Amino acid sequence: MILISHRGNINGKQIKKENTVNYIEQAIALGYDVEIDVWFKDGKFFLGHDAPEEQIEKCWFYNKPLWCHCKNYSALKELVELEVHCFFHDKDDYTLTSEGFIWAYPGKTGEKKTIAVMPDDNFDISSFEGVCSDNIEKYRNKKND
Repeated sequence: MILISHRGNINGKQIKKENTVNYIEQAIALGYDVEIDVWFKDGKFFLGHDAPEEQIEKCWFYNKPLWCHCKNYSALKELVELEVHCFFHDKDDYTLTSEGFIWAYPGKTGEKKTIAVMPDDNFDISSFEGVCSDNIEKYRNKKND
């Protein structure tokens, strides 16, 4: 199962830390993929959920297990051109990532090649290919049980 940290969170939301380079790299160092929020504005890339906040260089995306949630069309266009794993969605039930994975809105069903996003504790993820959560560590622990 693919384990994806939501914005770098591992054991619960850390709003002041999430979506920052250091926090994301800590999650990667622990062996997780990471879903990040990416903006492209004025010819530059930024991390940030509600707005562009921390500027990053395009080379930062390479050789990292990232799932880039593009927050504007410009980010999607640029990351597709750079061949970086990315997707765009708002409140869609499902969306397709640039690497052919199905990103499922919370509570939606899924199977192979589908990522369960932010499932609640009672949601069965056994048929999914992966899971994205603020509490991804608990899924690693379940996987190892």
